[in-house]
Amino acid sequence: MANAADPPKDSFRLSMLVYDTRYRSITIQIVALFLFMGAAAWLVDNTIQNLRTLGKDFNFSFLWSRAGYDINQRLVEYTNDSSHGRAMLVGLLNTLLLAFISCVTATIVGVLAGVARLSKNWIVARLMTIYVEAFRNIPLLLWIVVFFAVMTESMPAPSAFRGDDPAASMLLFDTVAVTNRGVYVPEPLFYRSLGDIDLGIFLVSLDLIAIVAALVQGFYVNRAIVGRATRIQEATGIRPTTWWQSILALFGPVIAVLVALGFHLGYPELKGFNFTGGTHLRNSLIALWAALTIYTGAFIAENVRAGILAISRGQTEAAFALGMRPGRTMSLVILPQALRVIIPPLISQYLNITKNTSLALAVGYMDLRSTLDGITINQTGRELEGMLLMMLIYLLISLTISAAMNVYNRSVKLKER
Repeated sequence: MANAADPPKDSFRLSMLVYDTRYRSITIQIVALFLFMGAAAWLVDNTIQNLRTLGKDFNFSFLWSRAGYDINQRLVEYTNDSSHGRAMLVGLLNTLLLAFISCVTATIVGVLAGVARLSKNWIVARLMTIYVEAFRNIPLLLWIVVFFAVMTESMPAPSAFRGDDPAASMLLFDTVAVTNRGVYVPEPLFYRSLGDIDLGIFLVSLDLIAIVAALVQGFYVNRAIVGRATRIQEATGIRPTTWWQSILALFGPVIAVLVALGFHLGYPELKGFNFTGGTHLRNSLIALWAALTIYTGAFIAENVRAGILAISRGQTEAAFALGMRPGRTMSLVILPQALRVIIPPLISQYLNITKNTSLALAVGYMDLRSTLDGITINQTGRELEGMLLMMLIYLLISLTISAAMNVYNRSVKLKER
C-alpha cells in the first residue's frame, strides 16, 4: 500500500541526461569518450592516407634486416651484420645499465647530501647548499658535456703510461688505468666456469646465476637469523649477538661459490698503443653516469631534507632522552619515518633519470635513443614505427619503475590499526 506522504517518482526523460545531476556526469564521460575515439580514428586514418601517398606501409619487418653499423659499448654480442632488432636490444640494455647505476648512486649521494644539509656544522651545511643550488639550476646537458670534456681532455693518453719513467701511473696497486679513452678496471674471470645458456637473444652466464642464487640464499638465511633474534628479544628482553652469524650467512655462500668457480681478476695491461684486458668503461658512460648522479642527487637531497623536516622534533628529543646517538637516531628513528614523505617524489626522480638517459647521444653513448631512434630510423626510413616502438619501450620501463616503487612505498607507509 503506497504511503500518501511519499513524493511521486518521475519517469525517465531524455532531458534528464543533461539537467539531472544523477546522469549528467555519465553523459559527459560518454560524450568525451566518443570524441576521443573519433579523434583517434581520424588521426590513424590520416596517418594511413599520408603513408599511402608516400608509398609506404606500416610494418616492423625492418627489425629483422641487417643493421650495418657498429656499437661501441655493448653488454651482449653484436656485430654490424646483426639485425636492427639486435641493435635495438643492445641500445636498450645500455639504457637500462646507465639508468640502474645512476639511480643507485644518485640515491646514495642525495641521501648523504640531504642529511648533511641539516648538519649543525655550518661549513658542511653551507657546502651542501652550494652543491644543491649549483647542480640543480644548471641544465643536465651542460654537466654531461663538462664531465665528458674533463675525461677526454684532462686525462692522460695510454702512451703516457709507457716507459721507464712514465708520465702517468695506474691506480690501486696498478689495477686501474684512467685514460682519455676511458677507464680500464679488472674484470671477473673463472678458472672453472660453468659456461653459458644460449637463449637465442643473448647468452646467460651460469656463473652469474650461481652467484645470484648464493646471494638470495644468504639473504633469506640472514632474515631468519634476525627474525629469531627479534623473537628472543621480545620474549626475554635480551637480544642475542648475531652479527657474526649475519656476516657468515650473507657472505659465506657467495665466497664458497667463488672459490668453487676459481674466481680471479683479469687486469688491464698496456700493449701497443692501448690497454688490453680488463673491463673498458668508456668516457661517454662515465660522463653520463657522473652527470646523472650529481645532477639528480641534488634533487633527491631536497626530497630527503623535506622528509626529515616533516618529522616532529619530538621524535629526535625522545631518542636522545633514551641515550641514542645522533647517527643512530637518524638511521633508526628519523629516516624510516621520513620515507613515506621521501619515496613519492623519489619515484619521479628515478623516472627522470631513465628519460634523461636519452641525452646520451650528445657524447656518443649508444643507448636506445641513438640506436633505434637514431641510426636505425635514418637507414630504414621507418620514422613512425621507430618512434612508436621507442615510446612504448620508455613507457614500459617507466611504468615498471613506478609500480616497483609504489609496492615499496606501500610497505613502509603507516599502517592504521
